[in-house]
Amino acid sequence: MAGFSPEWLALRESADHAARNPQVLAAVGSYFSDRASLSILDLGCGGGSNLRGSYAALPARQHWTLVDHDPELLAHARERLTDWADEAREQGEELVLAKGSKTITVDTRKVDLNKDLEWVLGWQPDLVTAAALFDLTSRRWLERFVAALASQRLPLYTVLTYDGREDWKPRHPADSGIHIAFTDHQRGDKGFGPAAGPDACDVMAEAFRKSGFAVSRGDSSWLIDQSRADLGTALAEGIAEAVRETGRVDPATVDGWLSARREAQSVRIGHQDLWARPV
Repeated sequence: MAGFSPEWLALRESADHAARNPQVLAAVGSYFSDRASLSILDLGCGGGSNLRGSYAALPARQHWTLVDHDPELLAHARERLTDWADEAREQGEELVLAKGSKTITVDTRKVDLNKDLEWVLGWQPDLVTAAALFDLTSRRWLERFVAALASQRLPLYTVLTYDGREDWKPRHPADSGIHIAFTDHQRGDKGFGPAAGPDACDVMAEAFRKSGFAVSRGDSSWLIDQSRADLGTALAEGIAEAVRETGRVDPATVDGWLSARREAQSVRIGHQDLWARPV
């Protein structure tokens, strides 16, 4: 799977946390409200942002296993979590954090989610979670993933799955062509086969319902305005680079669109959160 830089992950974190759907997160917290402790498996953890965005709704004692294919991101996650916590100490290979009223133990593992998916889920966590991951995976992989969760009756809470909606202000004549080409790029192989891209949340929801799970969804769109101008610029540059790779839009048109988008007033990028649990 193509990697993401620590700089990009850090830049997007505040927007990710602001966008997270509060009703879906509250439903997850309510489901586990009678638990004193919880074990969580976080897939594609990046810099550990999902832990920081979820921990407050979960029980007082939490054990997180963070998995990623990139050892540099795993090391970065440990550093970020150490800086974020009120207190942090090493306990063997684990990191023990105190944050507010929560005690959080963190283990990090390098994992290939293509080869090792069923093995990882066999660790039997109480909750599987991920952020901004599943639009990179294929329909076939998603169906395999849901089948593996269903076989062990493991619940999933995932946030910030891209759903294809984009709304830039002010509008630009090239918006439609750029968006079509970008969506085409999103459906390319990111290491799991042809990516589901903006269909990923629908694919998962359908597969879970067929497996007898209850499914809740909620909007978690980014709203990027001038207060997050650096993120908006980085986003536009990433879109332009992806569109250039497709060769579907004239380079001069891409350059003009990018120049305008560096000065955009705002953009809304559609995401969905999903909570699926066995019934």
